[in-house]
Amino acid sequence: MSDGPSVLPAAHGVSPDPFDPQDVDWVGVSPRLVTVRLVTAAIVLLPPVVVGVLIAVLTGVPGLWAVPGVVVAVALWTALLVPRQARAIGYAERADDLLVRRGILFRTLVVVPYGRMQFVDVQAGPLDRWAGIAKVQLHTASPASDAVIPGLAPDEASRLRDRLAARGEARLAGL
Repeated sequence: MSDGPSVLPAAHGVSPDPFDPQDVDWVGVSPRLVTVRLVTAAIVLLPPVVVGVLIAVLTGVPGLWAVPGVVVAVALWTALLVPRQARAIGYAERADDLLVRRGILFRTLVVVPYGRMQFVDVQAGPLDRWAGIAKVQLHTASPASDAVIPGLAPDEASRLRDRLAARGEARLAGL
């Protein structure tokens, strides 16, 4: 008799990894998302570095150099992490639902049935437009639904929006 959990063989077509279902072709996002996120990080982190350096220089207190040092360390960590995060984002269209995955350390897989979608948004901020990318966001009746696909080319975002809206209407009409 074993005290640990029993290990059952994977059923046909069912993956033992809950974040990577079998027979799913994932579509990744544009590498331009990395550029947008790094530029955003630079916009946020540059002012504290400049202010920290100015204060350290003007006061002459050596310990104050720790402030810009920490901010630079955060910037380097961000520069290493953002490309991996962007590669972890993907989506897959299946017959009855849309799968959206993201995350490296804290992984998330969102499954949105087409019949539950209320509407689909395409959004692009100034940096997104500069880089030629957009974001598709799905809205359901649940406020906790977090199905967002960032970093899509505008034509792919439009195609996905129209396709998801059509599939959602077809599923809703069938109810």
